[in-house]
Amino acid sequence: MKTILTSVLVFFFPFLVQAQQRTIGLDEKINQFFSDATGWFPAVMFAQIPITENVGIPWVLIILIFGAGYFSIYFKGINFRGFFTAINVVKGKYDTVENQEQQDDILQTIKVEGAGEVSHFQALTAALSATVGLGNIAGVAIALSIGGAGATFWMILIGLLGMASKFVECTLGVKYREIAADGTVFGGPMYYLKKGLSEIGFEKGGKILAVTFAIMCVGGSFGGGNMFQVNQAFKLFEYVTGGEQSFMYGKGWLFGLVMAVLVGVVIIGGIKKIAKVTDKIVPVMVVVYVLAVITILTMNYKEIPTAFMKIINGAFSPIGVVGGFVGVLVQGFQRAAFSNEAGIGSSAIAHSAVKTKYAASEGLVALLEPFIDTVIVCTMTALVLIITGQVTAGMSVSNEQGAILTAKALESGIAWFPYVLAIAVVLFAFSSMISWSYYGFQAWSYLFGRDKKTGNVYKIIFCMFTVIGAAASLGAVINFSDALVFAMMVPNMIGLVLLAPKVKQELHRYQKAIKSKLSA
Repeated sequence: MKTILTSVLVFFFPFLVQAQQRTIGLDEKINQFFSDATGWFPAVMFAQIPITENVGIPWVLIILIFGAGYFSIYFKGINFRGFFTAINVVKGKYDTVENQEQQDDILQTIKVEGAGEVSHFQALTAALSATVGLGNIAGVAIALSIGGAGATFWMILIGLLGMASKFVECTLGVKYREIAADGTVFGGPMYYLKKGLSEIGFEKGGKILAVTFAIMCVGGSFGGGNMFQVNQAFKLFEYVTGGEQSFMYGKGWLFGLVMAVLVGVVIIGGIKKIAKVTDKIVPVMVVVYVLAVITILTMNYKEIPTAFMKIINGAFSPIGVVGGFVGVLVQGFQRAAFSNEAGIGSSAIAHSAVKTKYAASEGLVALLEPFIDTVIVCTMTALVLIITGQVTAGMSVSNEQGAILTAKALESGIAWFPYVLAIAVVLFAFSSMISWSYYGFQAWSYLFGRDKKTGNVYKIIFCMFTVIGAAASLGAVINFSDALVFAMMVPNMIGLVLLAPKVKQELHRYQKAIKSKLSA
């Protein structure tokens, strides 16, 4: 596989150089063609429902918010009362419970739930690597530029609510996963939509929803999970190394080629190899970024109380912010939902590979994701942007400019910090890409079969898109892919609501096992 991948990339190399040399005309032609053919889809997916005269909210966001709120109530605040249990599961406190045989389990349940490929911590980092990324850096700047500092408050709130959605979908991911003869795990919304809905009498509907989700997931993995990540990582890397004077200026194809080789080497090994990489990269990249941010906050510690006051005041009594209160609320909700992907279903694919006999144990672990991703990382980014004054309400900020604004905020404290950010962003992009490659691979396998050749076709295509993503500026392609990612939410959320009672059963089963073991 490594020889095949290298051969394909070498063959592809001359064409990428030629494409890069005439990138403007080629990009514009591809962009225009793709926009004309598919522009209607992003327009439908992100169509806004008017809230006030000047502010609307995407209908997909409304579903994500109401879904998160519903699950928070249905599971009696599991996002809060299950928080410390989740930490203990990751720490291994309940490993003896995991290893305990359950006499009331039927053989099939033991076979499915007792197997797995990765630990709780590895499953968490694999999923986190896909959500903690450029959205936490560029996306926060965009939210603040439109909604002001107050958007941060609502960002935190939807992050807390999203923890419940993650719990539900990842519990289902483990419960309905399938184990191949060689021990490889196949799981995610495709499987719980098909098998779970069939159990409650919606067999045909479940199959249709599963296939729909898988198609959207494959498309989303090529674009939002791959092309966008490598493109924005290259743009920031180019900026911090001198912009037009950079030794890498105009060499996106080279950056993409290097990333494609690195990604290819990792994804060939499957989830075990991915988990071994992410359980090292994720803690490092989060620590590197967070330490850089903490340094700036420490240097400006006297401004932190003022920044929090701006967040609170801006959340409830915004002044001079476009759209007023509703505009601030929408921007905060939108950035949080788009950042942590709660309700999208993607994370359930990674979490389904965990080694456990209790589906709910991994659901609890998964609820930590939105907390880390949104409540901690996004909030810290927002504080730095507010304190350094890099973002003010009413600014027009693109994704690329958002990352650069964060770089400037770090640069205001220590001149070489943008280099630290560049390294962190490359790691963010790399980890997101390898995780999304796994998501797309699982969906691809569901659609086209699990044989090795079929899987290799997907991996080669994914690596090709990595190079294209860095070399080109295909906005229409990426917009279409982003729409596909959020289209995954539609079939997934239907399944989550209908299968919520199954999740409650799993939660009670796990809680009973913990109480039984601790009282023994």
